[in-house]
Amino acid sequence: MHRRSFLAATGGLLATSSFSPLFAAPTKRLKVAAVYTLFRHRTHAHDILENFLEPCLFNGEKIDHGMDVGEYPINALGQTEYPRKRFFDAVVGVMKKSNRFVPIFNDKHLSYRWDWAKEMYDTSKKLGIPLMAGSSVPLSQRVPAWDLPKDAEVVEALSIHAGGTESYDFHGTEVVQSIIEARKGGETGIKQVEFLEGEALWKAADQGRWSVALAEKALAAEFGKQPFDIRKMGGTKETDPHVILLTYKDGTRGTVLKLERKSDRWLFACKLKGDETIHAHRWYVGPWRNRNLFKALSHAIQHHFREGKAPYPIERTLLTTGVVEAAMRSKAEGKALATPHLEFAYTPVDFKAMRETGASWKVLTEETPELKGITPFGGKKM
Repeated sequence: MHRRSFLAATGGLLATSSFSPLFAAPTKRLKVAAVYTLFRHRTHAHDILENFLEPCLFNGEKIDHGMDVGEYPINALGQTEYPRKRFFDAVVGVMKKSNRFVPIFNDKHLSYRWDWAKEMYDTSKKLGIPLMAGSSVPLSQRVPAWDLPKDAEVVEALSIHAGGTESYDFHGTEVVQSIIEARKGGETGIKQVEFLEGEALWKAADQGRWSVALAEKALAAEFGKQPFDIRKMGGTKETDPHVILLTYKDGTRGTVLKLERKSDRWLFACKLKGDETIHAHRWYVGPWRNRNLFKALSHAIQHHFREGKAPYPIERTLLTTGVVEAAMRSKAEGKALATPHLEFAYTPVDFKAMRETGASWKVLTEETPELKGITPFGGKKM
């Protein structure tokens, strides 16, 4: 519900304590902006805005209000143009004026544009700003518990998600990267990215360009066994599969596969050199779907703020940011793209202490009713 501008001349303005419509009966759908000081369950902002985000009930009738709370635009590549760099620049501008530089956390990838992402990275290095970013998924519980063996050489690694193009592709890419960056020799960078869907997806599998065996083993980590033909998983626009193929500079292969539609499907499998076993696990996000996925991430962010040092390299997210942008361009152009700008190395950091082990889910279990509000363990009740 962030807004790019206040459209007071053509719509309305919402605030936490007031509502002022400019037109009683609009002849076309209006874009309105929401501005609030506090948003949580049962605040005025919540109670007002829920009636703008979907049709509302009035005098016993379901009313289509003819208005939409504006959203960030989606560009020609299908990327949501979140203003992460604009926010970053504004924050850094304040730091420059005060000559005091403190840690920054940027949620998910750095930007939908590579040049902006690189500029954010370079600025943080130049000014000595500890910068942390990335996905919440790599910090969740691995079931079964598993870590890449020391000095392991990865032949191929694959992740599976069941979410949207770009937004969940980012998480799937970070799942792969957060593990294989610790392979023998550390990270070397990525020289090619390719997005495939439809028949091209399965043709690439038949050619051995990505491993169906790895995908089936990863799915078995969720279902217990592979219950149906992987090629039949889909059937609608939202559930049709696609894949992103990553070719690393050192020859390692990475695969980010989307199958079906399910917000909390996070699976991984890999094949190591000299080891016939396919190692696979699911990443359990805790009870209440993805809500508790952010507990470990929040802990890591708090550590970052206290210590002034990110618990894992910002270069990981710089790389995955570039991968997702290249994948969207590959999708638009219908071909593999060389990515010399992503051929950079970095040294991984052991971030195991930041990951959820599963101990939290002995306290907060699947049987625990999901409570409303933001303080499920006490404090002010919402």
